[in-house]
Amino acid sequence: MSKLKYLIRRIAEMNYKQMFEKIDEVHKKSGKCKLFIFFDMVYCGLVYQAGYMDYALFEMYNLNRAQRKTIVTRGINNGFIKRFNDPKYMPEIEDKLRFPKNFSEFMHRDWLDISAASKEEFDAFVAKHPVFMAKPVDGMCGKGIEKINAAEFEGDLFEHLKSGHRVVLEECVVQHRDLMALHPDSVNTCRVITFTKGSTTNVVAAYLRIGNGRFVDNFNSGGMVVPVEEDCGRIIYPALDKSHNLYEVHPLTGVAIKGFQIPLWDEVLEMVRKAGQVVPQVGIVGWDVCVTDNGPLLIEGNDFPGHDIYQLPPHRTNGIGVLPKFKRAMGIE
Repeated sequence: MSKLKYLIRRIAEMNYKQMFEKIDEVHKKSGKCKLFIFFDMVYCGLVYQAGYMDYALFEMYNLNRAQRKTIVTRGINNGFIKRFNDPKYMPEIEDKLRFPKNFSEFMHRDWLDISAASKEEFDAFVAKHPVFMAKPVDGMCGKGIEKINAAEFEGDLFEHLKSGHRVVLEECVVQHRDLMALHPDSVNTCRVITFTKGSTTNVVAAYLRIGNGRFVDNFNSGGMVVPVEEDCGRIIYPALDKSHNLYEVHPLTGVAIKGFQIPLWDEVLEMVRKAGQVVPQVGIVGWDVCVTDNGPLLIEGNDFPGHDIYQLPPHRTNGIGVLPKFKRAMGIE
């Protein structure tokens, strides 16, 4: 019944203009008949809970039935979140003011809640950290984040930050020298997906986000993404950006991406497994991790991690997605 309600709601809310644009896009890319694509798209929505965006993004038109059954689609991902993440506890992770308090053990940097800070506290923070990050309370996909050099700012910085809803100020982190060599202008973070059940937290999937000329590494803000082998921290695929460009080496630094080893990976795994036990009522979390020369630290947690960027077509062997990994971790057959 819940699947039926989800499908009815999705059909009612569907942007049909965008759907037919996706059909045109798939037709040009695959050469398949538009009528076939339309009915196959509807079929995938009914059987695999894949919307037209999933259909195009994951190139489901090129997959057989067995391969399609391995993709975590939007509908399947939403079902997992609804089943395993208690909404009463999700604010403990998603709230940018609660998160640094709940996960202070893993922050390893100074931060300030400017909405509750006095001018004197703000001045003391800036004196210690003249260059810092300012995050909006409702920012997503790296949008709204500012890297601020107080010495270069003209005007009343304190009022600017308060009026702009930048409520969390954080000391800038310095990433590990290996990640710095890969792309020095952004902090290149790992997104590590964990599943917690009781006293056990397992790592289900992981990927590295890499900047490409900007100070943010987010895939939706100009960066690139590549999966990380969760057992060993090694990269075996080329990175991909949103324009579908593939990179075996970074175009700006010349450092090899394919074959890159995430430093201190065992410490990353240990940290996220411990973090997963802080709010175990939220079973599925995507942790944003920065690895430094002194060890890993948490940037933030995501209680509704996206399903899209860790199973993109160039990053799937034999077309197989990550659903089998999720099911194994969840004990679902």
